[in-house]
Amino acid sequence: MSLDTMHELFLEELKDLYSAEQQLVKALPKLAERVTTPSLRTAIESHLRETEGHVTRLETCFGMLGEKASGKKCKGMEGLLDEADDLADEHGNDAVRDAGIIAAAQRLEHYEIAAYGCTIAFARTMGHQEAVTLLEETLSEEKAANEKLTALAEEEVNQHAFAASTAAHGSR
Repeated sequence: MSLDTMHELFLEELKDLYSAEQQLVKALPKLAERVTTPSLRTAIESHLRETEGHVTRLETCFGMLGEKASGKKCKGMEGLLDEADDLADEHGNDAVRDAGIIAAAQRLEHYEIAAYGCTIAFARTMGHQEAVTLLEETLSEEKAANEKLTALAEEEVNQHAFAASTAAHGSR
C-alpha cells in the first residue's frame, strides 16, 4: 500500500490500533492469571473489559468511513506483548515479578497512548469529529489505566517487591 493521502495514513493507523487492541484482548487474560497481587489482577481484568470496548469503538470508526474493520498486524504491540510474556514466565519472587509486569503493562499503555494521540490528530485534521470523539474516549481510558498502574506500583506492588527481595537477599 502506498501512503499518498492523509486518509490512507489514518486508515493505516486505525488498522494498527485494531490489531493492537485485538492482541491485548487475547493477552490480558493470560497476564492476569500470572500475577499474584489481587489488586493488580483486578486492574488488568478491568482494563480487559475496557479494551473490548476499544475494539468496538474502532469498528465504529471504520464503519463511519465506509470501511471494513480490519487489522494490519501491529508488530510493535506484538513485540511488547512478547516481552511481557517472557517477563511473566520468569522464575523468582512473585512480588518482584508483579512489579516487572506493571512495568511491561505500562509500556503497552504508553504505546497505545502515543498511537491514539497521533490517530486523533489525523482525524481532527481531516474533520472526522465523530471519530475524534470516539478515539478521545479510548485515549482517556488508556491514560487512566496507566495512572492506575503507576499508583499500584508506587503505593503497593513496588514496596512489597522491595520488602520481599530485601528479606530474601539482604539490602542490595
